[in-house]
Amino acid sequence: MANLLFQNILSEFRVEIESSKIVPALATGFSSGLGLLVAQIAFGSFIFSGELAHYSSLGIGLVLFGNFAACLIISITSGYRGAIAGLSPALVIIMALIALSMNAEGEQLFVTVVVAFMICAAATGISSLVIGHFRIANLLRFIPYSVACGFVAGIGGAVCLAAMSISGVDLKWRNLAANFDPAVLINWAPGIVFGTVIYIAVKRWRNSWLFPVSMLIAVAAYHVGLVFFNISVDEARAAGFLLSGSEGNIWPALWPSDLLRVDWAAIVGQIHNMLMLIMIAYICIIMNIAGLELAVNQDLNWDREFKSTGLASIVSGLGGGTVSTLIVPASLRSKLFRAHTRLTGIVAAAVIGCALFLGDELLEIIPVALIGGILVFAGLGMVDEGLVKSWKILPLSEYSVILLIFFIINLIGLIEGVTAGVLLTLVFFTVRLNRVNPIKDQFTARERHSKMARSVPDRAILRAEGDRVQAYRLRGYIFFGSVVPLVENLRNSLTDATSCLMLDFTAVSGVDFSAVRVFSKFLEKLHADETHLVLVGLSDMLRSGLEQNLQPEIFKTIHVEPDADFGLERCEDIIITEWNADAAKTDPRGIRLFDATADDIEFRLEQQIQFEELIEELEHWLIPREYSANEILTGPDRSQDGLQFLLSGRASVYDHTGTRLRQFIPGDAIWPVRKLDDHANLVLADDSCRTMVMAPTDMHWLEETEERLALKFYRYLIAQTFNDQLRADPSLGNLNKPEEQA
Repeated sequence: MANLLFQNILSEFRVEIESSKIVPALATGFSSGLGLLVAQIAFGSFIFSGELAHYSSLGIGLVLFGNFAACLIISITSGYRGAIAGLSPALVIIMALIALSMNAEGEQLFVTVVVAFMICAAATGISSLVIGHFRIANLLRFIPYSVACGFVAGIGGAVCLAAMSISGVDLKWRNLAANFDPAVLINWAPGIVFGTVIYIAVKRWRNSWLFPVSMLIAVAAYHVGLVFFNISVDEARAAGFLLSGSEGNIWPALWPSDLLRVDWAAIVGQIHNMLMLIMIAYICIIMNIAGLELAVNQDLNWDREFKSTGLASIVSGLGGGTVSTLIVPASLRSKLFRAHTRLTGIVAAAVIGCALFLGDELLEIIPVALIGGILVFAGLGMVDEGLVKSWKILPLSEYSVILLIFFIINLIGLIEGVTAGVLLTLVFFTVRLNRVNPIKDQFTARERHSKMARSVPDRAILRAEGDRVQAYRLRGYIFFGSVVPLVENLRNSLTDATSCLMLDFTAVSGVDFSAVRVFSKFLEKLHADETHLVLVGLSDMLRSGLEQNLQPEIFKTIHVEPDADFGLERCEDIIITEWNADAAKTDPRGIRLFDATADDIEFRLEQQIQFEELIEELEHWLIPREYSANEILTGPDRSQDGLQFLLSGRASVYDHTGTRLRQFIPGDAIWPVRKLDDHANLVLADDSCRTMVMAPTDMHWLEETEERLALKFYRYLIAQTFNDQLRADPSLGNLNKPEEQA
């Protein structure tokens, strides 16, 4: 399997190298790699600062290795060609927090911090592989948009504040004025101004070369300035104007023997921050995959992207690197500049890999002031994406969540900000969900009827007494905030004449425990009032909840039906049964029913006589058939001889979902089902049935030799069609006599 994958990749590379994409891939990959290189050096310098400043070059080497490994692996394994990966600015803040708060000193501090990062990278990678392997990545993609934007904006603000801090700005309120002293201003202003100007320029012109070229120009200009002021490189490095290198290569920074110096107690003390780093890594993975999908207008396989990121994180962690994720702007450039090929990411990785071998020679020319500028550049991009752009598209309520998260993250803490945002989002969600009317519609048995074929007297009873059935179709998620108004509405709609209440839960997505409790109390009240209850489309959870919260004798009285048609049939049966029981006590009710249905009964008798005469005349061309209950009369997988006439019993036609469409009674014609597609209908016997079948050949012979009988045969079928319309809509009134229809 792995060998086949490797061969496919080699074949794909061979095709891409020989294609016209090679030139844009080299250009885009080099510019993206150069931009990532400068940014990763800045991130590494910030993470390994303070007490770890002496090990900053080694720390930068670890960050660069992680970026190199992730960019190479993700470019090869990602479902998006042209994918480019790197260390997200959102992770930099937490990594710096871990490094700053680690309880160790000297070389032991460096080793312990690096091992903590390795553990986080490996844990993130392994869990990402598990998520991708079991194909559950889609379950993680539903982060509220306002929370995600607030998280991005808050991290961006924190990055900007961190950039100002390492540039020498005193962020305490009482010392803000001192930052504008000329001796202090010269330390922080150039980098901050440079990062701001470059961000505005990149946003304005959107050129992929603008950022890396401006970095090279800034470095060159800085060194020209040193020459102009007659400051040597060693003096500048000693004064803290340039980064300091290490004695030897910047990677690998750790060897297996170094693990003996790890302070595991200090790592245990950082578990909460390490878990926070892993959580934020997941948020970054999710947001970057979703952002890339939106930016390139392409559906990505989330499980594949998680496995790709997981593999990259494991390799990066084993080499002492850090978690890296897709970088949306750099990956988008691959498509914009027609470098939509895996070569783009490989070239970018090669640029970073070369820097690992150059080591000290590269780092020692980077101005410290430029580090703050790059952080400002990254932070402004996140603030713009999360805070500014959202203002144009979000309502005020959701935008307030972003503002809340932004300020809490920068004034209190990251976890507190995200937690507050999630809680506020849940409050808004609850309020909005409470405003959605859980009643989709309501009707009575007079307005709608089931597909059950009813006799003329029964239909008359339902026309007269149908208002005694109140039916409601519910929808959405019913929870503690919406169930009380719903039950109150149902209770107020019931009158003394209401005999049956039907609740259809088919369109209900879920019910919480509080709603089950309120429903149970309501059902107990209905039972006490002797109101029949029919529940339709119950989920297993709701049925189990009602059974546990209701007394067994009450639960047994509830009629549970699979769909609304059978539920309405049950309600109709209840009304008809009660009417007949009352009519047996009071004869005038039966007399009034006979007067109201006399014409219909007379018509049905005439129609039955006509049917029997027709069957008798067609006897020589008909074949008798018998079916037991639940046997198939006609369906897509059962060949039939032709048209069937139902002599006795009842049969129903169902669609492919199992929904009953209508019911046949004696005298009905049942046409054979033709399998035109996978959604053909099916006719089943409701009980024992007898039919007479006319084969297609006999039907043609009848047309050619017995014109009078054929005319009578088709006249009956036409009358049968009008009869079906009457069953579907009783308001059409009585049909004309068959001879009048003809």
